[in-house]
Amino acid sequence: MENIYFIMIIALAGLAIADLVVGVSNDAVNFLNSAIGSKAISFRTIMIVASLGIAFGAIFSSGMMEVARKGIFNPSEFYFNEIMFIFMAVMITDILLLDFFNTLGMPTSTTVSIVFELLGAAVAMSIIKIGIDGGSVGDIITYINTSKAFEIIMGILLSVVVAFSIGAMVQWVSRLLLSYDFQKKARWVGSLFGGIALTAITYFIFMKGIKGTPYAGETYDALGGLTISAYLENQVFIIVLVSLLFWYLISFVLTSFLKVNIYKLIIGVGTFALALAFAGNDLVNFIGVPIAAYQSYEAWAASGVAATEFSMGVLASKVPTPTIFLFLSGLVMVATLWFSKKARYVADTEINLARQHDAKERFEPNYLSRSLVRISMLVSQYTATVIPNSVTKRIDNRFKKPVIEMPKGKIHELPAFDMVRAAVNLMVAGILISIATSFKLPLSTTYVTFMVAMGTSLADRAWGSESAVYRVAGVLNVIGGWFLTAIIAFIASGIILAIISFGKGTAIGILLFVAILILARNYISYNKKSKALIAEDRLIKAESSSIQGVISESSKNISNVMKRSGKLYRNCIEGLARQDLDRLKKNKTSVVKLSKEIEELRDHLFYFIKNLDESNVEASNFYINILGDLTDISQSLEYIAKITHKHVNNNHKKLKFNQIKELTEINQQLETLFSNTKDAFDNGSYEKIGIILDQKQDLYNLVTEKIEKQIARTRSEESSPKNTTLYFSMLIETKDLMEATMELLELYYQKYDQSVPAASVSKE
Repeated sequence: MENIYFIMIIALAGLAIADLVVGVSNDAVNFLNSAIGSKAISFRTIMIVASLGIAFGAIFSSGMMEVARKGIFNPSEFYFNEIMFIFMAVMITDILLLDFFNTLGMPTSTTVSIVFELLGAAVAMSIIKIGIDGGSVGDIITYINTSKAFEIIMGILLSVVVAFSIGAMVQWVSRLLLSYDFQKKARWVGSLFGGIALTAITYFIFMKGIKGTPYAGETYDALGGLTISAYLENQVFIIVLVSLLFWYLISFVLTSFLKVNIYKLIIGVGTFALALAFAGNDLVNFIGVPIAAYQSYEAWAASGVAATEFSMGVLASKVPTPTIFLFLSGLVMVATLWFSKKARYVADTEINLARQHDAKERFEPNYLSRSLVRISMLVSQYTATVIPNSVTKRIDNRFKKPVIEMPKGKIHELPAFDMVRAAVNLMVAGILISIATSFKLPLSTTYVTFMVAMGTSLADRAWGSESAVYRVAGVLNVIGGWFLTAIIAFIASGIILAIISFGKGTAIGILLFVAILILARNYISYNKKSKALIAEDRLIKAESSSIQGVISESSKNISNVMKRSGKLYRNCIEGLARQDLDRLKKNKTSVVKLSKEIEELRDHLFYFIKNLDESNVEASNFYINILGDLTDISQSLEYIAKITHKHVNNNHKKLKFNQIKELTEINQQLETLFSNTKDAFDNGSYEKIGIILDQKQDLYNLVTEKIEKQIARTRSEESSPKNTTLYFSMLIETKDLMEATMELLELYYQKYDQSVPAASVSKE
């Protein structure tokens, strides 16, 4: 029997490594985003600074390991075998849950997941024990450390509101004092901001580091019989005052004489501090449970008592974590930070939600986000009537954004936000985590950093009328994901615990095998998705500043659309002929994707026009007309895909043989049209467009002929109203598709040969 528990320890060690990888992939968002979003320092420098922070934080995190041992449940109420089952259920659940959120690109809380997994597994084991002993549900409070669990949960939930509010307030005051022209302010202003920010960040580093060392809990006569930790907490005011004066003078010297950008320094030090906090505060979430299991195994193995009789009261005492484990964990975390693609995917979510300027919005607005924005606008309008106009104007001037010269062809390289906001994000998050650490609360660093970033972006007026509903919807989605994390973690760990408890070693083996399969499947699926995004046909935003450049760039888009249009139309006809619902459903999704890409091009129109040279404004009219024709093409395809899918999905009668034959004939002609057009644009052979245009009337006549045949059939033999409606709708929309394509070709042909008169396409 002993071998089973030894194997479980080995399995938990493997799970700990895997959990470190998926955990860092999710939590890297906490300390990287401010530096990456502001582009204040190079990405390589950011990674080096963050790696050093993680390394130091991992070594100083021993004290926080107590949470996994006794923070959620009363260990003395459980036997060794029960504790091992709890720990195994928690680790399996944690890895699968975090990997799921990483794959979605959603930042979630590793603290919340581990707390609710421990709670769910402990509650499930308690219910099993109560059932065996014949007790009542009320006895569950004997097993669960309800007061500490409630304190942890409330601390996590309150951090959402507190972080958002304080982040917004500090950013508002900072912007009011510094404005967007902070680089032009007097040196003493920047030095004062640097002094305050660096004081907050270094105090946080100092307190965090000291509390993690084994010396923090020892008493010293020189300190009046107090521990180092207690002494520092009693001298907070003096330490902060001295630090503020020291860092103000350092900041003044750096900015005045050495010409150092103090904001870059703050961002660098702040990134180090948050990385240290992440490793120190969140390492318990990844290895706390396996370490507790290992120490439990050591105590049990030395006792000589049966696993089903050995009480785990030993976990209630403070046991230092071996430094070698902390060191190795730090190495794994640093390696993951450098090599994990998912970490950067998760980071993109927060950066986009906090972005100062408009960009592609990842989230769709919903009823709640629209309602909150409307309420906020009403409150803002009411506030404007109360505050004097003179005061409002002065405040508005402080928040007036400078006109940024659009870099030609490099719009996407603009920073997401400026260095003031990045510095405030790091400073406020550091202070809040310091306070939580002083109260020994395993605060969610994800919640704090994310909500601080959202609060500062709101106060900085980054959520304007153009983007507010999308950004609020994004924040609500992320917060909803957090609550979902708690619920799933609690239920899933409880279920897995029950399976392990009844299935013992066999159940553990099966669950581990399933977990490995799921992780491997997600990894393969994510890699395929990433490669597909790189390799797939996507429409390219025009960034050229001349009409020749627009013709060249947009030609690639036309070729792309022609290729996809031919395939989409063919899928509609063949799916309808074979009554293939699955094919029609996938085709409908593909058409919607094409429409969204064209919509993104239209959304980019503002930046395209701003990017044009004065002498080439004519290119804007050309580009607008191209987008109009592409939109018409996608709308026709979307309508045809929708009605064909609806017809088959509703189990209506199949089209008749002659109808399918006629549609197939039209499809062949359209495929030829799309193929020839694609070849012309791929090779830049615009003279061939004239040959294609010569066939225009033949195509229209073909569709007209089919319409007339269907009219005759309807009057004599057709018996299905649904078939008739579908067939006419497809023919009419197909003709619109042809006309939009021909108009597009005429646009290019006119630019190729200016002697060609503006053709007027007949729309019968």
